Amino acid sequence: MASSYNAKDIVVLEGLDAVRLRPGMYIGTTGVKGLHHLLWEIVDNSIDEISNGYGKKITVTLHKDKSVTVEDDGRGVPVDIHPVKKVSAVELVFTQLHAGGKFDNANYNFSGGLHGVGASVVNALSEWLDVNIFKDGKQYEMKFASIKKDNGKIQSGAIISPLKMIGPTDRTGTTVRFKPDPRVFGADETFEWDTISKRLKELAFLNKGIEIALIDERETEHKGYYKRVYKFEGGVRDFCLYLNEAKTKLFELPIYVEGKSDRCEVYMALQYTDSFSESVFSYVNNIPTPEGGTHETGLRSALTRVFNDFARKYALLKDKEDNFIGDDFREGLTCVLSVKMNNVQFEGQTKTKLGNPEIKSEVEGILTQKLTDFFARKENKKVFEEIIKKARLASNARIAAKKAKELTRQKNSVESLNLVGKLSACSGRKPELNELFIVEGDSAGGTAKQARDRSFQAILPLRGKPLNAEKKRLAQVLANEEIRTIISALGAGLGDSFNIQNLKYYKVIILADADQDGAHIRSILLTFFYRYMKDLISSGHVYIGMPPLYKVYNAKKEIYVYSDATLQDAIDKIGKGYMIQRYKGLGEMNSDQLWETTMAPKTRSLMQVNIYDGAEAEKLISTWMGDDVEVRRNHIFENAQFNKEDTFIKYRK
Repeated sequence: MASSYNAKDIVVLEGLDAVRLRPGMYIGTTGVKGLHHLLWEIVDNSIDEISNGYGKKITVTLHKDKSVTVEDDGRGVPVDIHPVKKVSAVELVFTQLHAGGKFDNANYNFSGGLHGVGASVVNALSEWLDVNIFKDGKQYEMKFASIKKDNGKIQSGAIISPLKMIGPTDRTGTTVRFKPDPRVFGADETFEWDTISKRLKELAFLNKGIEIALIDERETEHKGYYKRVYKFEGGVRDFCLYLNEAKTKLFELPIYVEGKSDRCEVYMALQYTDSFSESVFSYVNNIPTPEGGTHETGLRSALTRVFNDFARKYALLKDKEDNFIGDDFREGLTCVLSVKMNNVQFEGQTKTKLGNPEIKSEVEGILTQKLTDFFARKENKKVFEEIIKKARLASNARIAAKKAKELTRQKNSVESLNLVGKLSACSGRKPELNELFIVEGDSAGGTAKQARDRSFQAILPLRGKPLNAEKKRLAQVLANEEIRTIISALGAGLGDSFNIQNLKYYKVIILADADQDGAHIRSILLTFFYRYMKDLISSGHVYIGMPPLYKVYNAKKEIYVYSDATLQDAIDKIGKGYMIQRYKGLGEMNSDQLWETTMAPKTRSLMQVNIYDGAEAEKLISTWMGDDVEVRRNHIFENAQFNKEDTFIKYRK
């Protein structure tokens, strides 16, 4: 250890070297999520151009060499010389952190990129990056690369070809092509079509009328050139319809309003269905805010105020009756709220909650006025009557439950009831180390109890399929013994009273057979967690165990196989005299095998469940777990890839 600490010991990272040294500070992770974060940074720059009225089209192309191109028809990055830095604006944008045109409101009224680090971070973490700019009748080009210097160190985002004019053009815009550096992300990480297409579709919904194209030139997932184009003239209204496709709607078209003030623009669409859950998806400058914030508070205040006012006006509430409460208007509500504003203040690094206090009154004021205008028109009275019918049913259920005190008693005392008799608890007292295995069937549960490490692993066998919580009120959910047992074992409550701080097990592992029944049980449990314990999933506490399908073995060695696609490889490795054991269920495995393959932390594989796209998660759950068979069948035909490698292997960790 050094005995002195002087000025010479201070390391100064030049240019983009800081990004290279600590990429997680800028993109969160160097895994597949961080890889896609690079793409979002460039796409967001193009979206900001178009959202502010400059351009109409964006094209994203995935290339065979694992690079990606983002092309827009905006104004083009400035190419003139910066008056202070004395270099071109293009060079500043791609080589200097906190350099950009979004720090004041002169060029962008609102933007998703707030810190001016997007393009430069992408450059720093790319093997190479090329930018072409089409501006003022001329095409310009500049090239960058991360190169190894004589001392062996990597120089991030170095200029290998200075900005130059390469010819005339009749278009405007910016084209950026880059290849994420495998030295940062690993050689196996690659862009995922599904992840990108879902985000681009969402952006097209949020910016009505713009066209976003996604092209895949790779010979992998789509076996050659493949293209999809997203364009929605209805904007968030179309988004609302998309989310409700598999649900029974109370009125055909969503209510859509928009308005603006000096501080923000507001776009909102809402529609009611016969479900019992609330689905509100909010965005600020195209950024999802799954934790809500002041804009959602303003939305809810406006809905409660306007709906109660018109219920009185149309005599749907009698003088002696109390107003409906906000919860009554949220049952069955699907709503998309998009706010565009400047000087955004997000709470936390993840940009998941809006913190600007002034936006509550701005959103509430705009929506109150626009909804009042909407419902004042006679042709919309029938729509309002359907909303009040739904609210009254919710109110009656709430009042009945309150009078009987049944719902409150069940919610508050569920942990004290003798519902955990079949739970084999662990001896550990530290929740952050404890694991709860929810196991399909008594037979598998018995094996798991023998296999587990009692010091930190608890086993909860299910004696039947739990209730499908989709389209069920809380009282119905609590009437199901399997669900009540899970609630009791976790100890954190549910619904509005769910408190992640009281969680007894930081790993909740669903362990079911690798067959259709097992998949159904996983789906039912995930639906319950999503509807009534969403924080359990979003906080990263839910996992899926990965049991093997086969054991291939001979007298000398054995290999466990987790998909049909890898069975032949295992057979080839075992060689002559091989034998195959097919596991039809967890109960067929002995305790040693179950421990080694599925439960031992050092040798098992777990799939962590999280919510990366709340709107898409809502759509999929309502499609798969709802009642609309036609929508579900269409989804299967459009998305199933029966020749594709098993999903378990694709997402295996």
